[in-house]
Amino acid sequence: MAVTGIVLLLIPKGPPPEQQRAQRYVAALAQADYPQMYAQLTATARRSRSEGAFADDHRRAAATATATAFAAGKVGEPEDGVVTVPMTVTTRAFGAIRTTLRLPFEGEDDKARIDWAPHLAFPGVQPGQRLERTLRQPRRADILARDGTPLAQGASRTSPLGAVATAISGSLGAAPPDRVEELRARGVPDDAKVGTTGLERVFDEQLAGRPGGSLRAGSRLLATATPRAGQAVRTTIDPRVQRAAVEALGDQYGGIAVLRPGTGEILGLSGVAFSGLQPPGSTFKMVTLAGALQAGIAGPNSSYPVETKTSLEGVDLENANGESCGGSLRLSFAHSCNSVFAPLGARLGAERLVATAEAFGFNQSLGIPGAATSTIPQADQIGDALAVGSTAIGQGRVQATALMMGWVAATIAEGGRRTRLTLRAGQRPPAPRRVLRASVANNVGRFMEAVVQVGTGGAAKISGVRVAGKTGTAELKTTQAADCTPAEGVECPPVLPDDPTDTDAWFAAYAPAGKPRIAVGVVLIANGVGGETAAPLAREVLSVGLKATR
Repeated sequence: MAVTGIVLLLIPKGPPPEQQRAQRYVAALAQADYPQMYAQLTATARRSRSEGAFADDHRRAAATATATAFAAGKVGEPEDGVVTVPMTVTTRAFGAIRTTLRLPFEGEDDKARIDWAPHLAFPGVQPGQRLERTLRQPRRADILARDGTPLAQGASRTSPLGAVATAISGSLGAAPPDRVEELRARGVPDDAKVGTTGLERVFDEQLAGRPGGSLRAGSRLLATATPRAGQAVRTTIDPRVQRAAVEALGDQYGGIAVLRPGTGEILGLSGVAFSGLQPPGSTFKMVTLAGALQAGIAGPNSSYPVETKTSLEGVDLENANGESCGGSLRLSFAHSCNSVFAPLGARLGAERLVATAEAFGFNQSLGIPGAATSTIPQADQIGDALAVGSTAIGQGRVQATALMMGWVAATIAEGGRRTRLTLRAGQRPPAPRRVLRASVANNVGRFMEAVVQVGTGGAAKISGVRVAGKTGTAELKTTQAADCTPAEGVECPPVLPDDPTDTDAWFAAYAPAGKPRIAVGVVLIANGVGGETAAPLAREVLSVGLKATR
């Protein structure tokens, strides 16, 4: 007799649909994935709030609470149409806030959706309540020079160095429009004064410390915190070098940047050294020469015709003052021959020229808040051979700061290794990045020595010290004589512009050549010729810097 039976398979029942949807919602909240969160809402909720407004509600709430992370605990099962989720919100100003998110649902089974309302933009806020905060700033910390001398201290931000410190410490003021969001997210009170320029801007977050106060949902207290003062920041600024940079610049409009090639430490800044962008003129020939040697289209022993000008795309490019120059590559560089370097740049080509400039740091943030980014157009945006040649001699649309060109000189000084810039003392610098082959950098360095020894940078000579440098004179309007028309058998005389505001004066240098301890970038905006006005200032600062870095 056969025995038959029925076997029942028991399939475990999965989590309720509301619980699954709540899990997706809080997982998306942790990632700030607002579109995914929005997809979990009822049609009624979506009609009452656009996706953009929904996202803005959450961003504002997170900024109010200074929230940096949302972490969900175990999502509960629905009770009376509500799913409860324990939440931990990490904040900058209030630490970790442990609260509960209560998500109401409408609909049944797979059609159940979150009946969202604005109070749900932050966990723990109940219907009819508004998330609000009251914050106050602690005492602002001091800014110190590398030797501990205060550069800005106390509520009055004074310094025993006076104007020498003021030139670098910067100022405090109302939050600029482009920083309002960032500062609010940090918990900085809306009416607080923040660092707007100089070192006050660079180290604003560290100096400001952590705000304190209370976070409330309506009248209900969610969290409190005590303000915590920031720590004093010891910078790389050397008071002796800083004084030299400030006094050398005087009341002239421009900037001087001083740094240590091996460490990237910035020792002094005056004027608009790291914020003033200008065409770098012939100091950019350091980049062009490096690119040409690296690409092998020129060598240390290359030679060129002695000419007063060159022609690209049918347009004449003259040497400064119409002088005749050329010969060896070394002398062409020493005398800053446009007739050599414009065609050399055109032959190098836009792609390799831009790649070389970017290897030196163009088109990249310096990693210093408030510092301007030096730029060169992308290769496909430069234009024809004339535009490439003009770019190669630092004209066209190239823009640089004194700090950038000082950094280029420092990179060459270090055998083609680029060290990251820093204003904080005591930091171990990251490994330098190789920009050029050592042999190329060494040749560029030797040619820079020739600029000072026999070329346009003689005013930077220091007795007993091998100085390597490069002059630059960037045309702002024109250097052509206005009252002379060339004709057959008649040549217009070369003249300097009567108005010295026609040109920017530049000089970039390092010393001692071979064992560099100091590098400098100088720009005098609308103030003459590099070898005449900028090079002497570089000599003054280099002399002090060499003593300070013994």
